[in-house]
Amino acid sequence: MSDTTQAGPVLAADGTPLKTSLNRALRRQKMRALALIAPLLIFVLVTFIAPIGDMLFRSVENKIVQDTLPLTVAALADWDPGLRELPEEPVYAALAADLQVAVKEKLHTKLGTRLNYENTGMSSMFRQIGRDVTKWDLATDGPFKEKFIEENKGWGDFATWRTLKSYSPTLTSGYFLNSVDLEKGPDGIRARDDNQRIYITLFIRTLWMALVITGACLLLGYPVAWLLANLPNKSANLLMILVLLPFWTSLLVRTSAWKVLLQEQGVINDVLVAIGFVADESRLQLINNQFGTITAMTHILLPFMILPLYSVMKTIPPSYLRAAKSLGATDWTAFWRVYFPQSVPGIGAGAILVFILSIGFYITPELVGGTKGVFISNRIAYHISSSLNWGLAAALGTILLAAVMLLYWAYDKIVGIDNVKLG
Repeated sequence: MSDTTQAGPVLAADGTPLKTSLNRALRRQKMRALALIAPLLIFVLVTFIAPIGDMLFRSVENKIVQDTLPLTVAALADWDPGLRELPEEPVYAALAADLQVAVKEKLHTKLGTRLNYENTGMSSMFRQIGRDVTKWDLATDGPFKEKFIEENKGWGDFATWRTLKSYSPTLTSGYFLNSVDLEKGPDGIRARDDNQRIYITLFIRTLWMALVITGACLLLGYPVAWLLANLPNKSANLLMILVLLPFWTSLLVRTSAWKVLLQEQGVINDVLVAIGFVADESRLQLINNQFGTITAMTHILLPFMILPLYSVMKTIPPSYLRAAKSLGATDWTAFWRVYFPQSVPGIGAGAILVFILSIGFYITPELVGGTKGVFISNRIAYHISSSLNWGLAAALGTILLAAVMLLYWAYDKIVGIDNVKLG
């Protein structure tokens, strides 16, 4: 007689199916892991992702015209700027009604400031009309077209109404157009006048100088990193202290020191005059130009190139070079064919780090760059703190971010980001 057994689900100790119990345990592990990383995730979202998202939104946001002049925007819907004729009386009446509300809420000056970025003089127009428009009776004081023009001839200028029409949508491309030296004209998008084209020049200058600074840091930092990696520990530790010493000094102090060194009556020029290298009346212009910015920033960013190089070089066994020489290679061949290729990951890591840091530098170019050595970051800071044109600053920042991401993508395609290592 034989016993027959019926196969069934495998059960856990508590009687539940083993598969269900394993899935439940896996979910608990995932929840614990998520709880551990949640503070860091929230921190990144609040301090990094959210500001970038806000910057991207500000670069196209333009609700102030729609919110401040809703009746005027609606009245301008049927007006064709292509005819190059002023709007009719209903549009001026709608503007008078909107301004009476805007003046009470103190919004007309903000609107004038916003439109002044696109058409110089509109800020004063809104301030001037704000003093009198609240005294008008909308039912009896018309026609308002003549009253506006009497207050300020700008209200009879076609360009004023074209600006209001162009920037009445809630989203605008105007900030980005301005960022690349373009503007909205009566016949569409056009290039700005030659004396107003500054941003393309600043972008090119920023990228070029960042590349020069990165190259200078590599040329100066590679031999230092090699010494650090190959000297005895006692000597290497002393040299490492000298490399790290600038980190213990304020960035502002280091930049100010370079300002003292590089000026015409500074230490460097005094030494050159003393040794007869240059005449006293022909002192070198070493500051308030690109040379001053490159020199100061190379000194400041040099440790950020040395440290990644050192961390990679420290992992290269010295026996590789000895083996190459034992096989007949010269010192140069052994270095170039054996040692240098293994240090390329450190070069990539240091170059990316220095380039990204230099492209957004602000303090050093501001202090030693003058008008010819400033970066696009200095212009962004100007619009944020002085002109208060946050939309243009956001557009410039977005373009700068896109340029960095494009270069990062190109570097990944050419070199491979997987080859970037820190030892």
